[in-house]
Amino acid sequence: MRHIVWRLLSLAVVTLALSGHGFAQGRDLRYSGTVNDYTANFDGVGAWHITGEWTMSVKGDSGKGTFTVGLTMARAAVEPRSFHTHHITVEDGQVTALSNGYRLTGTAAMAGNGGAAGFTGSPVTVDITGGNAVPFSNIAITVGGGAATHFGTGTIKGVVTEE
Repeated sequence: MRHIVWRLLSLAVVTLALSGHGFAQGRDLRYSGTVNDYTANFDGVGAWHITGEWTMSVKGDSGKGTFTVGLTMARAAVEPRSFHTHHITVEDGQVTALSNGYRLTGTAAMAGNGGAAGFTGSPVTVDITGGNAVPFSNIAITVGGGAATHFGTGTIKGVVTEE
């Protein structure tokens, strides 16, 4: 019986190592994609449509990574649409493996329309996850602190288009 348990544990470790869900043994990883989502009507005026492009890199097996996203926001069904932009960057964020992907957490530098945003320094969590057919297919961005008053407390969702 002990031999069967040992073989099953060994098989699980090898499967995890080969699946890409463990860190990439010194290899740098890079993911990118798009965001296209709506916020809840958290401010009573109306939902925001959020679109943009993002990248995330993981520095080998250091447990550190960088995430950047450029966003355009506009009111979804309310005039005026109030178009504006944001850039969010997390440098040297903490990267941890999830059972189905990666999580990056850190404090973000944030800009609005090219100037420093008042909520810069807010915490950001980025989850890149997938399933058994497409290992890295989804992104979910969650902001906290002062940024949550602007972006809401829900997740901003998108897709992984390149790894």
